[in-house]
Parts: sequence; structure tokens; C-alpha cells
Amino acid sequence: MKVLVLGLGVIGTTYAYALQKAGHHVEHFIRESKRDSISSKIEVKILDGRETPKGVHKTDYYLINLAQPNSKYDFILLSLSAGKLEAAIQTLYENNIEGTLVLLSGIWETKDQIDKQMSGYSYILGYPVAGGSIDDNLIDCVLFDHIVLESNNNSNISNYSDIAAAFSSANIKIESPYDMLEWIWVHMAINAAVISTAVKYADITDMADAGKAADSFMNSAKILSETVIVIREALEIVGARGVDLNNYKKDISMFKIPPKIAGVAMKRMFAKNTLQRRIMRLHNNTYDLTYIVRSVFDSGQKLNINAPKFYYNYPIFLQNLQKLQ
Repeated sequence: MKVLVLGLGVIGTTYAYALQKAGHHVEHFIRESKRDSISSKIEVKILDGRETPKGVHKTDYYLINLAQPNSKYDFILLSLSAGKLEAAIQTLYENNIEGTLVLLSGIWETKDQIDKQMSGYSYILGYPVAGGSIDDNLIDCVLFDHIVLESNNNSNISNYSDIAAAFSSANIKIESPYDMLEWIWVHMAINAAVISTAVKYADITDMADAGKAADSFMNSAKILSETVIVIREALEIVGARGVDLNNYKKDISMFKIPPKIAGVAMKRMFAKNTLQRRIMRLHNNTYDLTYIVRSVFDSGQKLNINAPKFYYNYPIFLQNLQKLQ
């Protein structure tokens, strides 16, 4: 299949690498002003979770093929810095790029708001189960054995089975929640609570090293117990947006048990789950982190939800991030 990735971000490139290794032709659309600075290949350092639950460390190379305007693709992967969807769609439209869009991003907008930004493109919502960091010469990434995608029954695209087959060929299974957009909101709320609490407690000298700061958070049952309380508050905000949280029991069950017990359980989970731990250590995109926390905070304020610990964390989170800039 012919696949396009918009840009050269870590999520899109991680999946591009997996799809290319599975035999698919993958291209990247890069703005004209940046095309000359793009290398023909980059080194890949990957913790690959498709073979074993703990993952296998591998090193490899990924060949970068650049796309041209006026091209057509079986599907287009968009994994964007949060809040940049409309500009990305406009770029595709202006360059006459065709294909079904697979949106792998944290989206806080409603379905109607998303539809208005699509410029007529068919699309399906999803969420990546991968992460890491990337620079000009190296992608350091983690890839799980599944991806979360809207179900075929809930989508309105004609080539769902082809997209599913492409991921399957790369040994990536598809998991489909009750409602994809609501699932994204639930996980953005959980992430907002985790991020705001972690940054509040991070030693500012550690924060320059994202891995060290993440380790301090994941190794503390006390901080994780407080995080559970903040997660509960953030989920109340999602519920106030009209989401029936009973449809996502599997995702939130851990946060229903007493916080002290949940904190110990989370610490054990991070200790055992090497893939998730690695993603936490690598994730340091301050734009994305700020967008996630601010989106949930603003909605909570607008809906007049009582979330004292989350609201207390928010200004401290912003202050600590500013110290790094």
C-alpha cells in the first residue's frame, strides 16, 4: 500500500518505520523550506513490543522518501502536535494530496468541530500506542503491539479493511473502544492529571533530564497515590462533557480503588511495564504537555467542576515548564 505521513514527527515516523519494514511504500510530506535539510535515512533505536510484552531492543535504519504535491495515497497518517489539526488539513488540501486520513492525536474538540476542519477528507480517529523522541539523525522510540482505532461500524470510510490489513501486516493489532472520541477525552484527562502532578513534584534540576524526572514520579507510591485523586477529578470533567464513564471501565478501574492501594499498584505497573516506562522517560514535548493540561483545565473551569487538587497543580505546572524555556 502507499502511505503518507505528514511531517517527520516521532509517532508518525515510528509507524512509518513499521509499515515500511512490512513492505509498504511510505512517504513523508515536508514543507518546501525544510526539504533540503532532510536526510535520506535516519538511525532507529527502538524498544519493540510486538514480539514480547517487555519489548526487544533493536537498532536499524529508516529510509525517508519525500512526497510530492498532487499525489494520492491509500491512507495518510496525521500525528500532530495537539491543536494543529486545521493547519495540517489545509496543507494537504493546498497541495492536492488525496487519501483517507488516520488521525492519531489527542483531540479535545467535538465531532462537529472536527468535521468542520476536514475540508471534505474522509477520516478515522485513532490514538497511538507508541512514543519517543526524534532529531535529525536518530529516532529513539517505543512501539506496542496494538493501536487504538475507531471501529469499522462507527467509521464512515470505504477502505477500513485495507487500513486494518496494513497494520496487521506490521504485526500491530487494532483495539476499538466504545466511542473513539470519548476514549481520547478520557485518556487526555488521565494524562492531564499525571502530567500536572508529575511536574508539580519534579525537582527543577531533574526536569532538564526528562528521564530522571519521570523516574522520580514513577518510583514514588505517595506521589502516584495523589495522582489517582487528581485523575478522579479530571475524569469528573470528562463526565460533565457528556461521557458515560461506565463505557470505559477497563480504562479507569484502577482509579476507583483506594488511592493508597492504587498508588502502590501503579508503582508496580511502571516497574514491570518496560514499554510504558520507556515512553514516560522519553516524552518531553512541552507544547503537547501544555495543550493537554490546559484543555482539561479550561473545560473544568467552564463547566464549574470541583477539582481542587487539579486546579492547584495547574499554575505550578506552568511555572515549572517556564523555568525550562
